[in-house]
Amino acid sequence: MGHRFDPRHVEKLDSPERRKMLPPNETVKMLDVQRGHTVADIGCGPGYFTIPLARLAMNVYAVDVSPEMLHLLKEKAAHEGTRNISVVESPAEHLTLPDHTVDRVICSLVLHEVDDLKQTLSEFKRILRPGGKVLLIEWEKKSMEMGPPVKERLDPETLLYEVKSLGFHGQISYPNPNQYIILAE
Repeated sequence: MGHRFDPRHVEKLDSPERRKMLPPNETVKMLDVQRGHTVADIGCGPGYFTIPLARLAMNVYAVDVSPEMLHLLKEKAAHEGTRNISVVESPAEHLTLPDHTVDRVICSLVLHEVDDLKQTLSEFKRILRPGGKVLLIEWEKKSMEMGPPVKERLDPETLLYEVKSLGFHGQISYPNPNQYIILAE
């Protein structure tokens, strides 16, 4: 397993630099979220994508292993007046959501941290309703000033292979020089 993100550095998760590199409102549009949808934001942190998703969907499950992050998200959601977010403290490898509960899954910059990638991706498939979509965002496997050590990063082609091995169809895109996105359905 890679290192887990330290909640003491939460300011990095909603910095002006990150908003420029990976604008949350534009990024969530890739999921084509409809008003009646339920979405799971796996590794939600303080709600970078959760809050914009809550404006689009009927319900959002904000899932994180960190109680500190979930607490920050609750405060942010309350401040924004958002009431359709359900916080769930759970590891990505063993989600505490029932089968076929969600229409969309987003998991941003988390998969390099999980203990078992195949198990985690299988969990995404398990909670997803037929016809659902998954959006995965990860760090490019190259040296740069930000992000986890290169050895912990996932190669985009390897991650796409694992996604396709579960029966998804997917494609890779590059929103900036440091990260990639896999959109799968």
